[in-house]
Amino acid sequence: MEDIEKILQFIVEVEKLKAVTRKTRPVGLERYENSGEHSWHVALCALMLKDYANEAIDINRVVKMLLIHDLGEIGSGDRIVYQALSDAEKMEEKDSLKDTLNILPQHLASEFIQLWEEFEEGKTPDAKFAKSIDRLPPLLHNIYDDGHSWKKNNISREQVFEVNSKKISSGSKELWSIVEKRLSKAVEAGVL
Repeated sequence: MEDIEKILQFIVEVEKLKAVTRKTRPVGLERYENSGEHSWHVALCALMLKDYANEAIDINRVVKMLLIHDLGEIGSGDRIVYQALSDAEKMEEKDSLKDTLNILPQHLASEFIQLWEEFEEGKTPDAKFAKSIDRLPPLLHNIYDDGHSWKKNNISREQVFEVNSKKISSGSKELWSIVEKRLSKAVEAGVL
């Protein structure tokens, strides 16, 4: 019973992720996406694109990574991927994540902290694929929103290609091939 109480407390706590505003707007909407929506969206994307991973992956682990990867934003907020985080900002996010996960029973907290660290390191096939999928929705948001957040945050074409080429192709070369073509069309159309 005590474990269930802790899990219920955690479920209520992570509702706060829905109040974290991101830098892109969902396709067709004028408002900004929240981190809860982003986590759901990338988890769904991973399920749909799992067959295009460069290496064999465990989709259950990938989905877990994607559902918890932004929980640290509850205390630290969202930061745009094109700007490097300072050591202090990284520590702030990790501390926030630990505070949130430590509500859970210890065995669950440990599992999710390890998955988050694996995601952050981005070295295993599961983490590489999860990181590649994490990049997809923000790109589509910008492509279908006239480059709104790219323009608002002064993100250059070179930044978009450099950051996303590395992250996406390391998890799925096939996915990057398609996304790269869409980005090139966005450049031709003046979106990027």
